[in-house]
Amino acid sequence: MAAGEQQAVHRPGSYKQQNKAHKSGRHRGRGAQERENKGRVSAKVLCKKLKKDLRKVDRRHKANQIRRQRKDAVLTEKRNLGSKDGPPHLVVVVPLHAEVVTSSVLKLVQSNESTVLHEDDAKNGKFALVSPKMKQRWCFVQANKDDLHSLLDLAKVADTLLFVVDPQEGWDSYGDYCLSCLFAQGLPSFALAVQGMNDIPIKKRNDTKKHLSKVMEKRFPDAKLCHVDTAQEAALLLRQISTQKQRHLAFRERRSYMLAHRVTFQPSDESSLVGTLKVSGYVRGQELNVNRLIHIVGHGDFEMSQIDAPPDPYPLNPRVHKTKKGQDVEMAQDEPGHCAEMEEDVKVLMKADPSVKESLQSEVVPDPMEGEQTWPTEEELKEAEDSLKVKVQKKVPKGTSTYQAAWILDDEESGEEDSEDHDYNDDDMDDDDQEDAMDEAVSEEEEGSAEEPEEESETVTIPDSTRDDKYDENLDEAEEEQMLEKYKLQRQDEMFPDEVDTPRDQLARVRFQKYRGLKSFRTSPWDPKENLPRDYARIFQFLDFFRTRKRIFRELEQEEYEGAMVGWYVTVHITGVPVSVLEHFKQGEPLVLYSLLPHEQKMSVVNMLVRRHAGNTEPVQAKEEMIFHCGFRRFRAAPLYSQHTSADKHKSERFLRSDAAVVVTVYAPITFPTASVLMFKQRANGMHDLIATGSLLSVDPDRIIIKRVVLSGHPFKIMRKTAVVRYMFFNREDVLWFKPVEMRTKWGRRGHIKEPLGTHGHMKCHFDGQLKSQDTVLMNLYKRVYPKWIYDPYVPPPVTWVKSEVQLEPAEVEME
Repeated sequence: MAAGEQQAVHRPGSYKQQNKAHKSGRHRGRGAQERENKGRVSAKVLCKKLKKDLRKVDRRHKANQIRRQRKDAVLTEKRNLGSKDGPPHLVVVVPLHAEVVTSSVLKLVQSNESTVLHEDDAKNGKFALVSPKMKQRWCFVQANKDDLHSLLDLAKVADTLLFVVDPQEGWDSYGDYCLSCLFAQGLPSFALAVQGMNDIPIKKRNDTKKHLSKVMEKRFPDAKLCHVDTAQEAALLLRQISTQKQRHLAFRERRSYMLAHRVTFQPSDESSLVGTLKVSGYVRGQELNVNRLIHIVGHGDFEMSQIDAPPDPYPLNPRVHKTKKGQDVEMAQDEPGHCAEMEEDVKVLMKADPSVKESLQSEVVPDPMEGEQTWPTEEELKEAEDSLKVKVQKKVPKGTSTYQAAWILDDEESGEEDSEDHDYNDDDMDDDDQEDAMDEAVSEEEEGSAEEPEEESETVTIPDSTRDDKYDENLDEAEEEQMLEKYKLQRQDEMFPDEVDTPRDQLARVRFQKYRGLKSFRTSPWDPKENLPRDYARIFQFLDFFRTRKRIFRELEQEEYEGAMVGWYVTVHITGVPVSVLEHFKQGEPLVLYSLLPHEQKMSVVNMLVRRHAGNTEPVQAKEEMIFHCGFRRFRAAPLYSQHTSADKHKSERFLRSDAAVVVTVYAPITFPTASVLMFKQRANGMHDLIATGSLLSVDPDRIIIKRVVLSGHPFKIMRKTAVVRYMFFNREDVLWFKPVEMRTKWGRRGHIKEPLGTHGHMKCHFDGQLKSQDTVLMNLYKRVYPKWIYDPYVPPPVTWVKSEVQLEPAEVEME
């Protein structure tokens, strides 16, 4: 028993020890397994971290590589500009004051002893400087301050703009206007120069410098003003121009461009009106491909047939001839006049390949067999009318006389003709309600004309009336009346936006037959392909414009050209050019060429984002003809204005607003952004006023521009949630026609028409709350609008701009 008891006592202890050992072993196994798992997880995490670090390193390496490439490209461009491997440094001299004489500044620049002077056109101020010592060459062109188009065209191709200011005032009103246009278009590298500071007395010189520096800070806060009174200062100015950092313009980075140096014309027909234009100049920007189309600024798009390589007129290392005189040896340079004798040295670089070169087709020719959504022809309309007449005559009830049938048909036809005429006016004019407002304004002026003789008799008694009479001789009374009417319409649109009076002599459902009601302007659907006009069959459209733009730019970077490199002096043969282009060049106007990217010759709907220029307050109505400078293009068009929002529908504006950015929509050739936009309006005397500035937004024919018309009514009898409304319609048929359209009030109530009351347009309406007696009931109707097709690439040259001293503010116009 004792042994058994001892065994019994010993067994539980052994079991406990075994359990403890088992548990401890089990815990040891779990810990090892967890450690192994943690090791595996940490290895995965480390791999992920290593991959991320490698990606970061690759990104940094690529970013650094791109930075080095850009830096190398900038350095090579800076080194090549003006050297033997690049084009001459093109400097455009711009006087900013009427008292500035640029010829004296240019004479000091020409007097540099280390440079060789080449005079091309002394009359127009064109010359070139070549410095073998500095290994640089410059080409100076003097801008015509009286021609704004020439100034803007030269700024499109200039490497540096040299602004010459007056020592007393800096610049005048015309100089400030030119600076506004240049800043809006895109300003390249510039330099400021002043001459005549030494002629000012010493006592007044410091005050003059302080005043001039304050004037300069408004436009050029960090610029350095160079004094050019001696040849040494002119040499310093020349060195600053050649060493300063070059600023790039977005619209010329991916295109090839050149300024014409010499131009010849070879007629291709008997009339000598059209022929081949041979333009010689230096290739700038990108390489020039003969199979691409080329744009002559202000004249249109053309094709190239050949590119030649004549001798360089401004060689940095001119050819040297050895002539013996006895025992001496002289070194003589080739003069520019000898270039005509070296025509046999001209080499043909490229000839156009008909199978590869791009087409000049700018519009789509619609095929009637493809089911294009176009407007029917006049013959088809006549056939449809005849068929309708026959059908109506067959449906005449029995017993109806021919006189009654003829009377019924005439009534329907007259109604159709009225509706067609009204549709035509609604599409071509801006607004029919604006015509009514203009008629009211004219009638108001006619009513107030009875008081004008008394006012005239009073003004004659003023002693200094001769000066006023001379001032009145320069005013156009008809233009003043039109301007006053526009101001009144603009003021009325600001006070009562989109509100229109319902016509009493015409049914509202006929007057507004193209309009529709929307439950919500933001969320209600609108098909962009619905009821398109005939002009939409002539344009081109991209499935995704920005993706196409990205693809074309990527192909341009990867493509290797076989043509004229940047800096080469070439002669471009342009076919199908009118002789008027040569005449413009002979008159002293610059000829600027730009190569086009793929698809840029095709017509489409172009949208531009602009903002009103602060210096102009004149009312600008929609569909009024304007002049556009879009990138390298210049054309005339009739734009539409709409709000700049992120929605799929955009509300149109009757006038160009001055308090917000507005989207301008026109028919124009496709241009890939980025490109600057300048919008001008031509006065009756030929001057061009800067109206708005901005940039190119997109090329999108599917942009839906909605015109809104607001019909207003007055609550006649007000109940709890119902009211009797009048003066919105004037007959029972219109009330029934517009019954499904939702209504709102100016105080935020919403409702709908329940039923008409009587025959004079009274209607019973139900609202979501009780109306106030001073509230106004409104009904919104919507219609999609399209721009007018009046695109014209030719813009007449402007007259010298003079600041308009008399400008009427919209707030000063009284509304009765």
